[in-house]
This record gives sequence, C-alpha cells and structure tokens, in this order.
Amino acid sequence: MRMNKREKGAQKEEQVCACLLSEGVKIVERNFRNRQGEIDIIGYDGDYLVFFEVKFRSGESRGNAAEAVGFAKQRNICRVADYYRAMHHCPEDTPIRFDVVAVDGERVNWIKDAFSYIGRRY
Repeated sequence: MRMNKREKGAQKEEQVCACLLSEGVKIVERNFRNRQGEIDIIGYDGDYLVFFEVKFRSGESRGNAAEAVGFAKQRNICRVADYYRAMHHCPEDTPIRFDVVAVDGERVNWIKDAFSYIGRRY
C-alpha cells in the first residue's frame, strides 16, 4: 500500500527525531502550531533552544529539500517561535537557533543555524 504525502512526512519526521535524539538533542515539542504556522520540532541542543524545520524531497525534480525553506517560511517560523517563547516564559537571554533538517531521499542533512532570526519589523 502506498503512503500519502502526510503519512510519508510523518514517517520522515520520526526518522529525523531518532537522528536528533542520537545526537543528544532533547526534544520538548513536536508539531507546535498557532494560527501563524507550525514548527515541526522544538528541542535543546546543549544550551540552545532550537526550532527545527523538517523538509523532505523524494527526488530532485523539485530541487533539494533545504531550498524549500524560503524567506516567507523563515519569517513564519520566527513568529511561531516568538509565540512559543512567550507562552513558555523563556528568558530573553536564552540562546536560540533555527535549524533545517533536509531529507533528500534517504540522506539526512542537519543544517545548524540555517537562518537568522527575522524580527517583527518585516
């Protein structure tokens, strides 16, 4: 039986979580949503509170997975991260990072500090 897009994405997200856990990341939240968007995985990598975007591409006909995280997506992730930090009363001096985990076929590429914080001025 063939998996639909959502099921395949969930399977790849499970694979990414296992990979992150094996690298010492402490996952604290998955699929965190508000009306502005969603963050796939939130966790701690050492002292850093990290917001992970997981992207999957089965082939290269639509480019590689990392290329799918454009400016608008980055801005939305930052807004959802602001909401998360406020909701969980994260101290202002908590170091944060925005990482992308790109899954191209079976290859997992964890891109640390993939993009910088985009504040509300945009």
